[in-house]
Amino acid sequence: MHRRTRRTLLVVAAVLVFLAVAVFLRSKAPPEAARLLPESDGILYINFRPVRAFLHKDMKPPERVPDYQQFVNATGIDPEHDLDQAAIALHRMANPNGPNGPVAYSLVLVGKVDGNRLKTWLAAHAASEERYAGRTIYSIPSDGRTVRVAQIGYDMVAVSNTPTPEQIHSIIDRRRTAALPFAGSTLLAHHFHEVPLLALAWGVGQIGLPFSESGAIEVFGFRLPLEDGTTLIASVTPMLRLTGELRLRVEEIAPSEQTAQSQAAALNVLLNMARGFTAPLGANPANDALKQVLATTEVDQRKERVVVTARLQSEKVAQIAEDENAQGQVTSGNQDASK
Repeated sequence: MHRRTRRTLLVVAAVLVFLAVAVFLRSKAPPEAARLLPESDGILYINFRPVRAFLHKDMKPPERVPDYQQFVNATGIDPEHDLDQAAIALHRMANPNGPNGPVAYSLVLVGKVDGNRLKTWLAAHAASEERYAGRTIYSIPSDGRTVRVAQIGYDMVAVSNTPTPEQIHSIIDRRRTAALPFAGSTLLAHHFHEVPLLALAWGVGQIGLPFSESGAIEVFGFRLPLEDGTTLIASVTPMLRLTGELRLRVEEIAPSEQTAQSQAAALNVLLNMARGFTAPLGANPANDALKQVLATTEVDQRKERVVVTARLQSEKVAQIAEDENAQGQVTSGNQDASK
């Protein structure tokens, strides 16, 4: 074999190995939308494409309030069909009684965007504009706070309602290094490897913040034996068996094994109480789904961690959405009739 041919083959082999390694690393990396998020106390992510496929594509959109419908008409963006991914950073506020409440948000949204129409709508509603790193940030007043919005890619929009522009600046800065597969916040670096590979939706960090009240986390009206600053890793994953079931998993990182043992026992007591409280509830999609989740819930302690798992039929989720939409249409019709 000629020396030149051998050298060419070595170069080709090296390139193939590099590409294989790059693809492997990319498959293990967090989604780009999540990597762009600023430092935060918690992160939530949902991939709507497989969710829509899993919950039936022909689901009707919910009844829209007039302002929302005006936004859809003006921008051409229909979130029910056009939004593919949403990554949300949760920021704990020092003053929970301020305009943001206890939590502020920074979002990266990915989907179909008509840039010109969105720009026109934002400019018409913004109180001011800022030019930062080649992007225009629109500041829109909303309920005593400022919502900042910037289109950062042909299919990507950043939104933040934090008191300062620092967070949306960070998103724009991170966009420059988005090609690096393991770029992202400290929270992602510490916990993303614990998220199941095929998760449709997941959360890491202090993701109980949106459900916290008076220092405790409440879900479905039940107060959990967890502080709102507890580190959690949650995910929703389709079962590998073709049963149409979703696997719900929440893992708490407790400060010690003794604490984990105590909290697991408390959760089991609460679980039994919840099953008793919900047993008499009448049949409807929401109640049926809640009963199924409670019936399949298991609590397991693994050293300093508490793992809670449950299962839910995807059809029940779709039925809840359809039921909510039907109720919204009835309410809207009654309101129109009363005018």
